[in-house]
Amino acid sequence: MLFETCTDVACNNIFAWLNQGPLTLTIVLHTIIILPMFWIYFSEKKKLNGDK
Repeated sequence: MLFETCTDVACNNIFAWLNQGPLTLTIVLHTIIILPMFWIYFSEKKKLNGDK
């Protein structure tokens, strides 16, 4: 199962939430790191080409 119920006592801890499933950490890291890299890449490419 990808997302399991948080069995920790205080589940408002982000590290306890990330440790719940095997792909949860991967999904969060891709959302936080990889997706902004695409945005930065295309914005810089747009600046270099001079397009509007």
